[in-house]
Amino acid sequence: MPKPSLPFELHTEFAHRLPHLVAEARGEEQPAARIVVLNEQLASALGLDPDWLRSDEGVEFLLGRGPIAPHAMAYAGFQFGQYNPSMGDGRALLLGEVTGPTAPHNPAGLWDLHAKGTGPTPYSRFGSDGRGTLRSMLREYLFSESMHALGVPTTRPLAVLATGRPIQRQVVEEAGVLVRVAASHIRVGSFHFAAQSQRPGLLEQLADYTIERHYPGADYQELFIRAMDAQAATVAGWMQLGFIHGVMNTDNTTLSGETIDYGPCAFLENYDPDTWFSSIDTQGRYRFGRQPDMVGWNLARLAESLLPLLDDSPDSALAWAQEAINSFAERFEKARRAEALQRLQMPEELFRDYSTALTEASPDLTQAHRALVSAAAGTPAAAYEAFAGTQFVDAYCASGPDVARLERSVPRVIPRPRLVEAALGDLDEFSRLLQATTHPFDPAPDYEQPGGTEGYLTYCGT
Repeated sequence: MPKPSLPFELHTEFAHRLPHLVAEARGEEQPAARIVVLNEQLASALGLDPDWLRSDEGVEFLLGRGPIAPHAMAYAGFQFGQYNPSMGDGRALLLGEVTGPTAPHNPAGLWDLHAKGTGPTPYSRFGSDGRGTLRSMLREYLFSESMHALGVPTTRPLAVLATGRPIQRQVVEEAGVLVRVAASHIRVGSFHFAAQSQRPGLLEQLADYTIERHYPGADYQELFIRAMDAQAATVAGWMQLGFIHGVMNTDNTTLSGETIDYGPCAFLENYDPDTWFSSIDTQGRYRFGRQPDMVGWNLARLAESLLPLLDDSPDSALAWAQEAINSFAERFEKARRAEALQRLQMPEELFRDYSTALTEASPDLTQAHRALVSAAAGTPAAAYEAFAGTQFVDAYCASGPDVARLERSVPRVIPRPRLVEAALGDLDEFSRLLQATTHPFDPAPDYEQPGGTEGYLTYCGT
């Protein structure tokens, strides 16, 4: 009997090293699967042949039905503040890992291939069909590639497949599968699960593996600090661009710092910290302006899970963790300032005036930033209008920002809510919007104008 093989080397390192954090599973058979969109550039960078991925064998592999058994990953999580001790991949499979380019948060260059919407797994909750809508998978593809183009750490999409299977959500829709690439799928929720598992050594094994994969040479305290700084930098990127994640539960907070799980996400238009669009976030827990506080809260929950590793003395471990968590607000503020100063070529002494001007004027955030680019180039009229009633524009222009650098750091195009909704129902329009949002610094007049967000709601799509 010949050994099952693939035309590339697929590792199963996570499953092999941490068998108590996975369950072997297999994607369900799909009636009429086809690739809707394939990220050929990313595939090639990872050593995957796009033509093979489009073949029958490639499609089966992407659906979790390849010759090497995939695994569902176990984790727990605080969902909207309530602890769920047993969650895991209820509709997703870790296909394995491939070796590709290195990155600051992935020094080994080992990348997860992970498929969402593949059907039930051992971690599926009662009544779950393990599927997701094609629209929700296209949404994640669009948002994650856009975020990557904007320079924000994120998982990336390899492919979206339609399954030919109808599923009932708000209406009957076609189901879809997203295959994404991540530096890892190690989440704060992974540490919750390990900490409460009662399996001797599992928490330490997970921490050691996380260090090896993301922060080589770190001790357990350094692991926490570096994960905290990574998340601070990522959320600072969100805030500068107006991105609202929508479901910042601890199972959606990665140790690598990558943005993960683009469900009811959106970009705001008019600047307002109280903005949120998620249909499931009925109290606005994860509204735009609360995101820094929420990631800090999630990190505090990570520290609680790590306590046995932080110091041999429980009292000393708790004291150290409390001090570290208390430093997060300052760490985030530093990251937030750095992000704004880099994007806008702005001196630090103007940051407070900039923040005040945004709050007072509530402009369309993306257009206001582009108006500052025009002002720096000698045409300030749009900036005066955007920041009406403030003195910020004159002070900003007087600081002498580098216009050429601004053109490469201040986006013209983001996935605006109304544009996204139109694109998800029209694959030709999806391709056009994807082209524009993955080249966010290039002129694209059809995609630069606000569409309005009144009454706008986003849904999980599961």
